[in-house]
Amino acid sequence: MKLKYPKVHTDQKQQVYISFYLNEKRYRLFNGKRIGSDTNPNTYPIHQRIEMGNVLAAEVYNYLNSGGVLKSFRTDKIIVGQLSDKDYLSLALETKINGSYSSKYKDMLKSLHTILIDIMECDKLSSEHIKTYLNKYHSGTSYNTIRRHLNVLVNEAISLGMSHNPMEKIKSRKSNAKLHKPFKDISLILDEAKSFNENLYL
Repeated sequence: MKLKYPKVHTDQKQQVYISFYLNEKRYRLFNGKRIGSDTNPNTYPIHQRIEMGNVLAAEVYNYLNSGGVLKSFRTDKIIVGQLSDKDYLSLALETKINGSYSSKYKDMLKSLHTILIDIMECDKLSSEHIKTYLNKYHSGTSYNTIRRHLNVLVNEAISLGMSHNPMEKIKSRKSNAKLHKPFKDISLILDEAKSFNENLYL
């Protein structure tokens, strides 16, 4: 990463901003919102704005040099830095929520996203975290259903740039076979089938 120390400028309206070159492309910031800072020089009296602009310049320079993430203005496109697993999963959820899926399905994904965020350590999602959660489900059917939905979020996160797949070694579980009881009244069942669909009855 080639980063030049930001310069402080004032426009015709006395608005202060900083500009800097990152990988030979110029960027401008009027406040620290895009780096998670509350510093905003233009909320100060005019005679203090240059001073606060220098504060913002130092914050941005230190943030980017320490590996901070900078996104494009009003988009989630990453200019520099690496998002955490937590960030990628949140972006993945947002993508799915904006898709044409049922409300019930979206609610399920929201619930599982919250669970993933809660079980993660240091913003890193591991296979062990997911295994520990899935092992709470004793039913093979429930286990596989939750696993499938988790896989949806993780695969979307990977498509957005997450560098590893914590679901890779987590296989589906075989469901226990159930012994079906024989019908006691065959004629009654056949009559119900005939009333529903004669072809089925035949």
